[in-house]
Amino acid sequence: MRRALRRVLRIPLVLLVSSLLAAGGAGVASARPAAGSAAATDWSVAVVHSTMKRFTPATIGGWSYPVGLYLYGQYQVYLRTHDASYLTYLKTWVDRFVAADGTINQSFNSLDSMLAGRLLVILHHETGQAKYAVAAATIRKRLDTYPRTADGGFWHADTSSRAHQLWDDGLYMVVPFLLEYGKEFGDSSYTDAEAVKQLTVYAGHLQQPNGLLQHAWDESKTASWADPRTGLSPEQWCRANGWYGMALVTALDDVPADQPGRAALLSSLNRFAAGLQQYQDPASGRWYQVIDKPGAAGNWTETSCSSMFAYTLNRAARESYIDAHYAAVAQKAYSGVLARISLGKDGLTDLTTISVGTNVGDYAYYIARTRATDDFHGLGSFLLMSEQFR
Repeated sequence: MRRALRRVLRIPLVLLVSSLLAAGGAGVASARPAAGSAAATDWSVAVVHSTMKRFTPATIGGWSYPVGLYLYGQYQVYLRTHDASYLTYLKTWVDRFVAADGTINQSFNSLDSMLAGRLLVILHHETGQAKYAVAAATIRKRLDTYPRTADGGFWHADTSSRAHQLWDDGLYMVVPFLLEYGKEFGDSSYTDAEAVKQLTVYAGHLQQPNGLLQHAWDESKTASWADPRTGLSPEQWCRANGWYGMALVTALDDVPADQPGRAALLSSLNRFAAGLQQYQDPASGRWYQVIDKPGAAGNWTETSCSSMFAYTLNRAARESYIDAHYAAVAQKAYSGVLARISLGKDGLTDLTTISVGTNVGDYAYYIARTRATDDFHGLGSFLLMSEQFR
């Protein structure tokens, strides 16, 4: 099992403090990919090197789920390479938001705001510093009062515009944090059950007969996008499904074999995998922005979700959560994503055709989204996929 907090090597705090506290300083050169053909490139290391060259911990962005996703991916590369500069960079970014007493100046009124909380758990595990435990507990305690649907699903956000709504995206924002927090701080009796509950409630409303999920559901059926009869949004957006798949395999990795509800998660994953196989583009190995409409006008294959699906299917097949033949589906997807990364003349990576962040919308809305290069949704997903295939 490759869960992050089970296979780390602790780095002494003095090394953390001394290594690359200033942006782009000593230690980055060691991340440079080896010279030679593209086939020999360590793409994980190349992406981390490139991102650390482009951004300092002060300029990479504020507390957000895309930056949190990317830095979690960078941490996975650190676990393999043991390059201390990767962890120091992460720590320096987190320390922008966490005071010495553990106070963290965030409201945590949306699930999106919680994903980067995984980094607090990581840093407590790596350094033993109490301030990270205090900061992480702020998120855990917020969940005690966080609003829910009638059947217990966390709202996507505690705001009037998101009230009563479940979005697939929210599962990955909160489920991995719950599981990792529980293991680090001895709270698994709550967190394991809550993680399973959230996945079950969300799938119960969102998973469709084809195995894939609608992007969102509104319990009140009042959102502009909600079907007045079902409360469902109109489309199956690819990255929303990607968040769901990654959250699901994370839970199956971490919750005990005898956890109530685990069998239902396995059933859901198997239906999900079958849906992914059905809609995979046979030419590229990737998946379309609106996943179940591959032949529709203007639709296009998207990089971040394809990375997420490659990760999910490979992980699930390797752990025998799904049939072994899905490993070939994952491999085809992996190759399809690698076709979209390259090294520029400056020696830095470019990962293309990544959908920028979205609201919930109709078909025209999704296909009109900007196709970005080096967006953190794509970079973070790419690193998780890349490390999974090693």
